[in-house]
Amino acid sequence: MSTNITWHEGSVTREERETLLRQKGLTIWFTGLSASGKSTLASALEQALLHVGVASYRLDGDNIRFGLNKNLGFGPEDRTENIRRIAEVGWVDWAFGSPSALAGNCLVMIFPSLFTSTLHSTLVAITAFISPYREDRDSARKLHEDNGIPFVEVYVDVPLSVVEARDPKGLYKKAKAGEIKEFTGISAPYEEPLKPEVRVRTDEVSVEQGVKMVIDYLVEKGYVAASRFAK
Repeated sequence: MSTNITWHEGSVTREERETLLRQKGLTIWFTGLSASGKSTLASALEQALLHVGVASYRLDGDNIRFGLNKNLGFGPEDRTENIRRIAEVGWVDWAFGSPSALAGNCLVMIFPSLFTSTLHSTLVAITAFISPYREDRDSARKLHEDNGIPFVEVYVDVPLSVVEARDPKGLYKKAKAGEIKEFTGISAPYEEPLKPEVRVRTDEVSVEQGVKMVIDYLVEKGYVAASRFAK
């Protein structure tokens, strides 16, 4: 860590932002096997929240590897570092208001130092990552909870046989043929969440139903006002 630096506290509190913007900041963390439907659900949830006036932004596993994490592979250590970085920087957009920075590389060198500066934001961060290791997800949760930020783990729970049959990118076929090493579910482990806040079986419910399950939880916990969804 750098030395000879001093943290400069701002004058705007989280409570002020929540009052003026009429929403609370939190992270919704989608986890599950490749092709389980994480990105589809996350995108639909982002749309649903934005259309009722809830400011949110989605971080997708593949997209992040084009910029911030493009120097990481898929071995155990790199997977852990991938999730550590996301847990640290999921709130960068809250401070800078520039989601496009994540897709590029312009802020990569200063991302890890931004977590504390975004604690008072009210943006809803939506992440969609396989995040296969329970310990890594628990570390992300602890980082949030230690700083008073709600963390909602959404387990997109789909049997391996179903995602293998879907295989929209042909990755399972390549993994089983030995063309892709350390592929989650085939040659690398996926550790299921023990107590996710929400569990969605995308082989049993529609995208709309899955999104509603997440929104119902957010409303139940008071993270989003029920009045926003009143017709």
